[in-house]
Amino acid sequence: MRLRRIEEEFTGQVELSWRSFLLRPEPGRKRDLEKFRAYTKSWRRPAAEADAGEFNEWSTDAGPPSHSVPPHGFAKAAARLGEDAFRRAHEALMRAYFRDNLDISDDATQRALWQELELPAEGLAARDDPAILAEILAEHREALDRGATGVPAIRLEGNDAVIVGAHPMELYRRWVTRTLARSEAGEI
Repeated sequence: MRLRRIEEEFTGQVELSWRSFLLRPEPGRKRDLEKFRAYTKSWRRPAAEADAGEFNEWSTDAGPPSHSVPPHGFAKAAARLGEDAFRRAHEALMRAYFRDNLDISDDATQRALWQELELPAEGLAARDDPAILAEILAEHREALDRGATGVPAIRLEGNDAVIVGAHPMELYRRWVTRTLARSEAGEI
């Protein structure tokens, strides 16, 4: 994943802090599977990039996710177990959705992923904690207030600009390098 590579390239200078942005904040009516399959053809563009993650057009009979809150709750429950658990859970959600075409809002899918990650079974219950829901919604509102309109939405501390969408590594490198230079010069 590009953002993790940026964190590695700028070790000690850049630290990722994943925050919630909900593409589908409310559970809505059931989404049409065929229309969703057609939509996922747009994943061909990021999949074709040399350093892309794995993207497969939706090919399973699993319905598309009903809304965004459940996977965010899953990730935040893992985060309560530590950074390593969060990273592994985040990667598992991305693989399950983009590569394996699974409904990551589905309880059974989440339980299977949790078990696959060998996380403590009781830890999954945290996804239903009202405090986690409040945190997810607060982060979503903050992202909207800062100008985020999609994912990924990236902002650097000390830089009010928000970059939305997946971009080439070089764009992220330039942005980070310029922001760090401005910070060192005392401009931010």
